[in-house]
This record gives sequence, C-alpha cells and structure tokens, in this order.
Amino acid sequence: MTDWSTLVRPSLVGLEPYRPGPSLSELRSEHGLDEIAKLNWNEDLFGPLPGALDAVKNELANAWMYPEQAYSDLREAVASWLELPPETIVPAHGIQALIAAVAHTFIREEDTVVVPQPTYGLYAQVSAGAGARVVRVPNRDFRLDLPALADAARSEGAKLVWVCDPNNPTGSLVGADEWAGFLDALPDRAVAVVDEAYREYADPDRRVDREPDVLAGRPVVLLRTFSKIFGLAGLRLGYAVAHPELAPFLDVVQEPFNVNRAALAAGRACLAHPEQIEERRRQSAEARALLARLVADAGMESLPSEANFLLVEVGGDDAALAGELVVRGFLVRPGSEFGLDGWIRVTVGPPPLMERFAAELAAVREGVRG
Repeated sequence: MTDWSTLVRPSLVGLEPYRPGPSLSELRSEHGLDEIAKLNWNEDLFGPLPGALDAVKNELANAWMYPEQAYSDLREAVASWLELPPETIVPAHGIQALIAAVAHTFIREEDTVVVPQPTYGLYAQVSAGAGARVVRVPNRDFRLDLPALADAARSEGAKLVWVCDPNNPTGSLVGADEWAGFLDALPDRAVAVVDEAYREYADPDRRVDREPDVLAGRPVVLLRTFSKIFGLAGLRLGYAVAHPELAPFLDVVQEPFNVNRAALAAGRACLAHPEQIEERRRQSAEARALLARLVADAGMESLPSEANFLLVEVGGDDAALAGELVVRGFLVRPGSEFGLDGWIRVTVGPPPLMERFAAELAAVREGVRG
C-alpha cells in the first residue's frame, strides 16, 4: 500500500481540508424541516443582482467555447468600473483561488507569514500548505491591531501579511490613518495581501481606497469577489487588483482561463448597472441595523459591522445555541469556531427573515441559559 504522506509536500501533512458539514438536504431530512435559512456562510441573502441570471442563460449557448474573449471582457469591465488600467485586474474563480495563487507566487519553504486572530481561516491554512511558518497576532478590542501586525512582520521577517477588511468574523473596518501607518511601518520585502470580500458593503465614506497604493507600486495586493454583494457565490468569480508588473506572475500560477463563461457573463451584467450595487449596499445596511436593534431589544450586544453579518454576544454555550437554532430552521456560525466563545456570527438578510430569526434567537437563548 502506497504511503501517500511520504510523497506529498511535507508541509501538507497534518493539515485538515475544509469540511463544509452536513448539506441543507441532510439537515432538512434529519430535523424534519421544509426550509432552513442559511445565516452561517455570509452569502448575499437578497440574491443575484438584477440582470445576472438572464446573462447566464444567454451565455449557455456559448458553453462549447473556451472563455478567452469573455475573460478579457470581464477584465475590461472591472477596470472601467474601478477606473484602473486593465493590466491591474486578474480574474479568478473566487477569492479562495486567489489566496492560493498569491501564496504560491510569494511563499517559499520556511518563509513566514503574519495573520490576525481571529480572521478568515484560509490564509493560515493555504500559507502553511505552501510551506510557510504562520505567526498569529491577536486583535485588539475586536479590531485588527495593525501596529502589532507590522511589528510582527518586522520582528519575524515576514514575507506576507494577510489583512481582511472588513474583517471576518467581526465586521470591523480599518481606518484610513491606521492603514497609512501600517503600510509605512511594513518592513522591506513584506507584502500586504488585503482580502476585501466585503468591501462593497462598507460605507463609501469610511472604507479605505487602496487602488492608489497598488498603482504607486506599494507592496499591496487586493483580493475581491462577486460572491458577496453581487450575489454570485455559486458561480465562483473574483479578481485581484495588482500592479501591472506583478499581475503576470499571478496569471502564471493560475491555470489559464480558470473562470467559466456563465460566471463571466454574470459579472459583466452586474457591473453594467453600478447603481444596483449601491442599492444593495443600502438594503444590507438597513437589514444589519434592524438585526442589531432586534437583538439589543432582546438583551444581547452586537459589534459594529460594515459587512453583511453581525457578531452577536449570546453568552454561554454558543455551539449548543447554534444546534438549537438548527432545529428551528436557522443556521448560524458559532463564535467558538473562531475562538470567540459566547458569540455567534449571523448573516443579514431581508427584514422579515431578520424578524423571525431574532424572535427564535431570543427564545432559544433563554432555553439554553435556563
């Protein structure tokens, strides 16, 4: 019998693959439910932006062709929307693919990367799989501690520093002054990789615009997605914003034309009407404020968030509470999975759903605490 662990990269041994857990159909069958509300994965519960599904249907007739022209068309559409040169846009099949591409572009065996704690777990996993040593820096008051991240990058000689803004799972946003100080404090040969998956949900007057840093040749790579505010998580579409001299290296690491034609068509359709993006942001912000108010009325605190989710302090056994909510038809993310015991992360959605969820959460919390 072949011992595969002796043949694969040594850095992969001991790492666990991502396991999504039971499917919705399995959970519905197990608990006798007709429907389950997915409030655990931060998909956009308002659905795809108008026009995206029609674009997918129209593109299916071209499924026999490789997406070379469609790939270029998306790059041009994103560049036009952002007012950037097309050479700075690197399409990919989601941010997860870009995280892997960045890691394998920069990391060599025994390099060091710095990640906040808590944050999105894939940064550490992919970096470790590429052979890096992962240094974790605790957040301060539920916000990224950028000075501490820069200090760790200097003291540890880090190659990459991963930044999620707004951060997952807290929803906190980095300020412009914080970002400028962090970038100036980074040591030579360290690169800041900024995951901006939830960027479009943030108040435009408060979020940091990092494109000028990229164009100026600062050590910054931006990762963005169509999975969140555009409502296309099932189509797997994202892009990096990188300096024109870096972008070709990312394309070398990625397989050619790794995005399918349907996803590319949906992405172009979303960008054809940018006013819809702003309207979705307002919808999500109103739903987030409603949920925050409802949980406060029930005696629970939530953190200020600029994403499409809230981190809610429920106290006690958050995993048990999440299990009770499943029985009532709601999936949430237990905070203990991030090292935040006594909290849950909840995706926001249409107001009627938020009202139903808040009522069930209050009832379940009383039962678990009792």
